[in-house]
Amino acid sequence: MLPIKYNLIKKENNARAGIIQTPHGIIETPVFMPVGTQATVKTMTVEELEDIGASIILGNTYHLFLRPGEDLVKKAGGLHKFMNWKHGMLTDSGGFQVFSLGKLRKITEEGVNFSSHLNGEKLFITPEKSIKIQQKLGADIIMAFDECIPYPADREYVIKSLERTTRWAKRCIDENSGNENQGLFGIVQGGVYDDLRELSMEQLLQYNDDFSGFAIGGVSVGEPKEDKYRIVANIAPKLPENKPRYLMGVGEPIDMLVALENGIDMMDCVLPSRIGRHGTVFTSKGRLVIKNAAYSEDFTSLDDECDCYVCKNYTRAYIRHLFKAGEILAMRLATYHNLYFLVNLMKKSRIAILNGKFTEFKNNFIEKYTKNQD
Repeated sequence: MLPIKYNLIKKENNARAGIIQTPHGIIETPVFMPVGTQATVKTMTVEELEDIGASIILGNTYHLFLRPGEDLVKKAGGLHKFMNWKHGMLTDSGGFQVFSLGKLRKITEEGVNFSSHLNGEKLFITPEKSIKIQQKLGADIIMAFDECIPYPADREYVIKSLERTTRWAKRCIDENSGNENQGLFGIVQGGVYDDLRELSMEQLLQYNDDFSGFAIGGVSVGEPKEDKYRIVANIAPKLPENKPRYLMGVGEPIDMLVALENGIDMMDCVLPSRIGRHGTVFTSKGRLVIKNAAYSEDFTSLDDECDCYVCKNYTRAYIRHLFKAGEILAMRLATYHNLYFLVNLMKKSRIAILNGKFTEFKNNFIEKYTKNQD
């Protein structure tokens, strides 16, 4: 029996509303997952994450492996106890960071040699080691170790890479065999080549019984938006209907709605917290750079259609003042609002799917969101 179960409740064309059952509670989908890279979502307490309605967050295997180390986290009782988070949790495999942050990396069939971005220490991660680290971290959902193919990438290299990723996936399955507490997801790669994406998916589906869900990786790595949309539209609806479908690294509101339209259930991204810390917030009428002088005497909320704690209690003028004064509270308030905005966007999308009105909801949102944008 797989430890992660998915129940499809309602479909509108390819858009799905469902429930994921995990050892730490139920997750209603579609869902946005805030990223807690180093056992914390930057500037946010776990109580605030609960307040915004987050039901699952991410931890990053690469960063936690480097600091404080998976053995310490296990000694603390796993990530849930270590950071006092009682709900769903997913850890990535560390693959993306190994390839994006690790210096002088060398890929072999056995694994990846790389240097720590912290101190240059020589390190080696194999598929088996990635799984062992994630088992000690103790998340509900763990990811197979894959190579995140850069953009652009030569077709011949992509073929070799995705086939190696498939072999690594089988090694991850073998290493995770008998684990009744953590569900393993496979990751579809293949770059921007439609036929290679299909090949990767078909190879992974050989092991469908061993995977609790499937992810689409290697998007949002610099490829044109039309390529991203085409890849998701082609692959997502073909993944097993009875398992969660996860699009990795996507957190732009319009991109998220397009993904939902094509059958995606789960998404994550550092974008809302990253841009929030630098003074940009999402609103129903598009992005707003709160540090701009135009808001110095604007005593309205960030978004008059948002009912988050920040919008109920603080004005644009005050938050701008905090940013200009270099106050930490500025980053906290902007991050809180942005995360609430995306979590709530997924909740509204779920309601729309359940009512058979998602297409209408999506079109109305995009029209308003883009109306005044450059």
